[in-house]
Amino acid sequence: MQMGQIGSAGERTLQVEYGTEDRAVKFYSDQVLDHLNPTMIDFVGRQELAFVATADASGECDNSLRAGAPGFMHVIDPKTVAYPEYRGNGVMASLGNIRENPHVGIILVDFVHDLIGLHVNGSARIVEDADLRSEISDLPADHTKGRVPERWVVVDVEEAYIHCRKHIPRMAPVPHHREWGTDDVKRKGGDYFEAKSTLRHDEELRQGVSADFAAAQAGTSGS
Repeated sequence: MQMGQIGSAGERTLQVEYGTEDRAVKFYSDQVLDHLNPTMIDFVGRQELAFVATADASGECDNSLRAGAPGFMHVIDPKTVAYPEYRGNGVMASLGNIRENPHVGIILVDFVHDLIGLHVNGSARIVEDADLRSEISDLPADHTKGRVPERWVVVDVEEAYIHCRKHIPRMAPVPHHREWGTDDVKRKGGDYFEAKSTLRHDEELRQGVSADFAAAQAGTSGS
């Protein structure tokens, strides 16, 4: 999004190309805000999960799930939200991207009651827990049974708008014990996708070349 303009240049180019300008203008004028209104603030305070999209300086993307008890994403004011970062796998994929490129896209979805989503796009920065806590007196101390945030991602809101309900499935919550903060491999899901034993592409390529070379050598020696 360019300063003072809703949407990207790419959006507007395709709106012209595909003839959707009128619909887009109506959506921009009716639904897109540069802050969170009271209804949006209430919605954020009720959600238990969010999807956070980031990209590095080259535009390589990552999308990650963040979750917690209702209100884990804290609204500091109508122009600012923050969510906690806990000890994880140590990769720092989202935070690493934010360090290079502050633009983030967040979507919170209510799959249970209202079947509606809220997009929050903006500019993010990383703030250590103690530093943010010294600035924000009502910052939640603990949303997840003993887990203490190491740091927070603070987002300056630039766009906030609805994600319509027509393709959002209804889900029913069931009692489930969550292993908040565990380092137990099996409880975290272990090697569910069997990635540990899967050959990486470069290994497959290298082995394929070796096999071809061996076959060629065998053919040469047999001739």
